[in-house]
Amino acid sequence: MVSYEHRLLQQKDMNLFTKTKGIFKNSIVFVWVLLCTFWAQGQDDDWQVLFNGDDLRGWTTKIHHYDVGDNYGDTFRVEDSIIKVRYDQYEGDFNDRYAHLYYDEPFSHFHLSMEYRFLGEVHPGAPVFVEKNSGVMYHSEDPRKMLKEQNWPISVEMQFLAGVEEGKSRPTGNMCSPGTDVVYQGKIDPRHCISSSSKTYFGDQWVKAELIVRGDSVVTHIINGETVLEYTKPQLGRTGVVKGARPEMDKKGELLKEGFIALQSEGQPIDFRRIKIKNLKGCMDPKAKNYKKYFIASDPDSCVYE
Repeated sequence: MVSYEHRLLQQKDMNLFTKTKGIFKNSIVFVWVLLCTFWAQGQDDDWQVLFNGDDLRGWTTKIHHYDVGDNYGDTFRVEDSIIKVRYDQYEGDFNDRYAHLYYDEPFSHFHLSMEYRFLGEVHPGAPVFVEKNSGVMYHSEDPRKMLKEQNWPISVEMQFLAGVEEGKSRPTGNMCSPGTDVVYQGKIDPRHCISSSSKTYFGDQWVKAELIVRGDSVVTHIINGETVLEYTKPQLGRTGVVKGARPEMDKKGELLKEGFIALQSEGQPIDFRRIKIKNLKGCMDPKAKNYKKYFIASDPDSCVYE
């Protein structure tokens, strides 16, 4: 028979064990959360901020009918850490003053992230299709080489749309192809725009858009964390949409391996913020100081050693 004192001692040992086990378990959880936090911070450190929140340093404007660098009517402006697209200083109607704000550094393999929201009404004289319509261009030609009367850059667009009629679907994160083509579902798609599978967003809510581009290979569109469209082989194509382009850009079928990123202005007020990019091309030698596991394209010249 086990004595009362012995049972009490066993109970105390069990309580101590349970308490110690709980402390150990909580310690593991704490360490795991701490490691995840450090990992996430490390990942965040690998993002390059493209917009400094104060001004348009590092960006170049090209507006149809104007020379490169002429930001007519203060079309692109910075307020409250937001790049705002506005037309309140325009004289007369819109007059096809399609505009783009280009980041000055080209990229080939990258993960781009930003947030956008639509506001206000379309400027008088702008075409009907621009209502709640904008986007970001990639693999674009250099704006400094574009002709003054070229309406759109030859590029590929991740198109942003918002709902305009309740009950009517209008997805965002679509693909449009000014002067270009892409391969979709195994063949070159003849459509100028390919709709994504995203839901429709109404009003002036912020929407997060991400674009993962793997050179001239696979391209992925992500809206609010969900993959909504994927296609391959961006290339020079039909030039019908683009007017006034340089003749040397007429090279249908030539794969687009890199280019410039540009925010779009088509007559609809829109805001952009939190614009950042993770370059997926870099040193892939594990012995180098700047080696990153997530690089998918090699750039040996960028390697830095001890």
